[in-house]
Amino acid sequence: MAQPRRQTSFLVGLVLILAALPVGWFVFLRQPPPPPPQPAPPPVAVTAPAQKKPLELEFTEVSGTVEVQHSDGTWRPAAVGTALRRNEKVRTQDGSYAMLIGGEAVEVRMDPGTEISVEALTESVSRILLGKGMATAVVRPGQRHTFEVKAANADAVATLEQSGAFTMSNNGQGTVAVGTREGEVTLLGQGKVVIVRAGQQAVIRPGQAPSEPATVPSSLLLKVDWPVERTRRERELLVRGQTDPGSRVEVDGVTVTPDAQGHFERKVALREGRNTVDVRAVGVGRIEQRDKQDVVVDTTPPPLQTDPDIWNQANNDSQ
Repeated sequence: MAQPRRQTSFLVGLVLILAALPVGWFVFLRQPPPPPPQPAPPPVAVTAPAQKKPLELEFTEVSGTVEVQHSDGTWRPAAVGTALRRNEKVRTQDGSYAMLIGGEAVEVRMDPGTEISVEALTESVSRILLGKGMATAVVRPGQRHTFEVKAANADAVATLEQSGAFTMSNNGQGTVAVGTREGEVTLLGQGKVVIVRAGQQAVIRPGQAPSEPATVPSSLLLKVDWPVERTRRERELLVRGQTDPGSRVEVDGVTVTPDAQGHFERKVALREGRNTVDVRAVGVGRIEQRDKQDVVVDTTPPPLQTDPDIWNQANNDSQ
């Protein structure tokens, strides 16, 4: 009986082994199914780079008549908040003043009777053309910025490569002056370069190189040829005088352009009675000098005078 039991046990074990083979294959040898596909990532939002606002000079102070020439060639009044962009011009009339700022870096201050235009304006460089008059360029402290001012009708370029302030004048006929208040300014003319340091000034005359920088004087030359006779019959007065070359002159509030030697003249209209004629000169060192004179206009004809001897002779002849 033992033999049949062993056969039975063997057969049962064989059946169990055979039955276990598929399970083992499924568990141990079968390749795992591929992972389910991952959902596609959401599209990345592409944001356009922020458009930088074009650099421009903005008016922060406007006094009197200040005008901007736009791209169409027309001149229009400027006001606080008006923007001055590249290739645009601005001018101040007699008795007028303007101040512009460019971001946090630069300032431009315009005296009366001045015209400038913007040639370049970037984060690192400002370049303007001074057509005539007098303007002050400022680079604020802590700013890495180059400010360059060119003079129209002259071979003169002033450059400030760090914080500081300087004033340039241009009579429009080749006479240019530069005075530095803060920092150091490189002045180029006729191939010669001079360094105008704080408290100094230099002059360029037509066809000449810059003068050697000199200390800004404590006073400004102003000599006016006033008439000897204070009372006159004419209602017009020719005012002649002389100042330091490169200075700006006003005669009765009207801007007058001195020549390369500083000579100037202007005819002033007078009214009947007492007139006060005022002359003012301002140098690039921001030194000012004034002179004035009272002139009386009397156009009343003198009374008709008679000679009593003539009447007496006439009476004797009639007797």
